[in-house]
Amino acid sequence: MATGKINVSVDNIFPLIKKFLYSDHEIFLRELVSNATDATLKLKHLVSIGEAKVEYGDPIIEIKADKKGKKLHIIDQGLGMTEEEVKKYINEVAFSGAEEFLDKYKDAEKDTGIIGHFGLGFYSSFMVADKVEIITKSFKDAPAVHWSCDGSPNFSIKEAKKDTHGTEIILHIGENDTEFLEESRISELLRKYNKFMPIPIKFGTRTETLPKPEDAKPEDPAPTQEVDNIINNPNPAWTKKPADLEDEDYKSFYRELYPMQFEEPLFHIHLNVDYPFNLTGILYFPKLTTDLSIQKDRIQLYQNQVFVTDNVEGIVPEFLTMLKGVIDSPDIPLNVSRSYLQADSAVKKISSYITRKVADKLNSLFKNNREDFESKWNDIKIVIEYGMLSEEKFFEKAEKFALYPSVDGNFYTFEELKEKIKDLQTDKDDKLVVLYASDKEAQHSYIEAAKSRGYEVLLLDSPIVGHLLQKMETSNDKLSFARVDADHLDNLIKKEDTQISKLTDEEKDKLKTNIEEVISDKGFTIQMEALDSEAAPFIITEPEFMRRMKEMQQTGGGMFGMGNMPDMYNLVVNANHPLVSEILNTRTAKKRERLINQSLDLARLSKGLLKGEELTKFIQRSYEMVK
Repeated sequence: MATGKINVSVDNIFPLIKKFLYSDHEIFLRELVSNATDATLKLKHLVSIGEAKVEYGDPIIEIKADKKGKKLHIIDQGLGMTEEEVKKYINEVAFSGAEEFLDKYKDAEKDTGIIGHFGLGFYSSFMVADKVEIITKSFKDAPAVHWSCDGSPNFSIKEAKKDTHGTEIILHIGENDTEFLEESRISELLRKYNKFMPIPIKFGTRTETLPKPEDAKPEDPAPTQEVDNIINNPNPAWTKKPADLEDEDYKSFYRELYPMQFEEPLFHIHLNVDYPFNLTGILYFPKLTTDLSIQKDRIQLYQNQVFVTDNVEGIVPEFLTMLKGVIDSPDIPLNVSRSYLQADSAVKKISSYITRKVADKLNSLFKNNREDFESKWNDIKIVIEYGMLSEEKFFEKAEKFALYPSVDGNFYTFEELKEKIKDLQTDKDDKLVVLYASDKEAQHSYIEAAKSRGYEVLLLDSPIVGHLLQKMETSNDKLSFARVDADHLDNLIKKEDTQISKLTDEEKDKLKTNIEEVISDKGFTIQMEALDSEAAPFIITEPEFMRRMKEMQQTGGGMFGMGNMPDMYNLVVNANHPLVSEILNTRTAKKRERLINQSLDLARLSKGLLKGEELTKFIQRSYEMVK
């Protein structure tokens, strides 16, 4: 038996490993199973090219837990190692010194970043084990080897008894980490990190029910047998060619990824590229809510079928992090800080590719089946609008398929919308005014007033629509969006002809004073306007700019300080309405006050602002007026 010291230039590597990896020490199992997978796949390659003169067969990786003996076994049937290879790959750890190690990773956002970067996958074992043994036999004609280390720089190595090629790693689990001997904990980790590894992973056995024999009686129990409990799917859908998959295969894989998700995805996008980088994956558009905070981190990132993280920020464009699915790429540098990741040129290319692929898929869906695309618009619009805001290239592509629904259920692309409304909704300054509502019920009276003029009213109700409208207006000075309750229609779409007021300036000033005396505590700014006599006498409007800035800051953006400002409303008084003239000419103050209050409350009711005690008083006053 030989003994020696592990070739590192620090006195003891293991406290460093434990210190820097402790927050994610469960990762040790992922690393060991990944190493076992690599060893098995390398043997497969060597057999295929004739360099390994052994039978490849149907190898598996087996995990065994010995709770009583406090040992965890990871066993593979891969290429194994000779004594020289053990000394090379296990004993010579590529460290130049503790100081360089600490300096290199002091700014890393995830301590687990060092795993793999220095080939330390195997040494992650010492995060949970007081002692580690390796029993290995190479596929070459060489004796088996038994290596052992107790967590110090000292190791022992001797010849072992092992008949078949492959490696068995035995972890003597420490007192503080006995959770990793529990069957449920091991199953959890294997399913989390190794669910789609390309080699079958066995963990114990399970009972399988067999079909009853034809001559069995109804009361006879069905026969059973014990079979290997294979916890992974070695051939997940994303590793296959799109041509080999049916729509049901994609749905089945979605259910495998998200077993607790009961709604089917709306559609999928299969990613498959091998130049200038390698990337495969499947992205799904789920039904989305308007609560953006609960949508993210549903895409799983893999490296050669090994789960890495579900935080794909920096790799997947931010607007697509609301999707679900899988991305697998060996070209993503996973073991470095996020800031490095975001600056990496390969990652930027991958992000651009995914953006383009998603845009192309959406355009294809729109062109091939517009009716189906329209039916799904409310479930996907938040992603598309977010993308138009955050990615300029996506904004350009989205012009072909982004939809603008009307309150009547019609859908338009922006070019179609402009063509539809240009004749009626272009103002005197040659600016196209797009009217929209955010709530069909609350803004019903304003919508109906606009429709009576022949105007088209869009229904734009997503939480980020204000940001998108701002972007579109900024890029086109001949375009303006206005919510239907932002002002009277004559002011929203100003034409050359203006109404002549039936009241003189003196009468308007007097009427304004009378109204201000009655509603001074209501917080309205009064505007005297000469409108059509058929228009309502009192109209409450909410100025577009102030309201939009307030909404934008509440969802991130807008003008600083606007988010906490109170809502602002204007009271537009139609100087040409007969009721307004009656208010002006009423001689008794009590009647004038009652008419003003009743007219204001009707306007507030129309706007959805009349509630509580004031609504009760309005109802009582209305009954008194009809007695």
